Amino acid sequence: MRFSQIRLTLFVLCFALLAAGTAFANTVKLQFFQATGSGIGGGGVYPYVFSINNSSTLTYLMCDSYDNTITPGETWSATVSPFLKGISSGLFATSPNAKMDYMAAGLIYVAVIDKTITAVDGQWAIWGLFSQNARSQSQYYSTGANTIDTNYLALAPTAKSNAFNGLVLYTPIRGTQNFGGLPQEFIGYSTVPEPSSLMFMGTGLVGLAGAIRRKLGKA
Repeated sequence: MRFSQIRLTLFVLCFALLAAGTAFANTVKLQFFQATGSGIGGGGVYPYVFSINNSSTLTYLMCDSYDNTITPGETWSATVSPFLKGISSGLFATSPNAKMDYMAAGLIYVAVIDKTITAVDGQWAIWGLFSQNARSQSQYYSTGANTIDTNYLALAPTAKSNAFNGLVLYTPIRGTQNFGGLPQEFIGYSTVPEPSSLMFMGTGLVGLAGAIRRKLGKA
């Protein structure tokens, strides 16, 4: 009986490691369903509704790329990264002020989630950080997005890294969009531990499994 219990424990540990390993994967398949109507001049704003990797559980994301186009029903692949790490390979990584723009966008997204900023105002503010075309629209000013950008760009340089905990960046992979072109990039929130945390957990599980095996050997 004791041997069977230890074998069961080892099996559970191995399964947990396998499950943690799947979270290291940084490429996902996105299927876009719809966005929420803004009520201003047509178009949609946050939340954009997605299925990720064909999941029946829908995920809500915010767009940061005003100039790209997506259509309900289409799919594409994206790299998904912890937000701050993803900046270096993001859609706008080569822009002169990329790091501060992305950090301001992340802080604005958190404010939208916390309902400090409305979804419409926050969406236009994030678009405006990365797109001159967005900044030329009347909605950028009528929503107060210009002021939001000024305020959050001022906050970005001193923001602590933990202000971005849970945020992830979904950067599209060119050539994977089934309708052609380059899809939009999205910001989301995930409660899944980051790879470094998972690696730490996996290391601990391996050590625990080894200890159980050594105990078994002495029995």
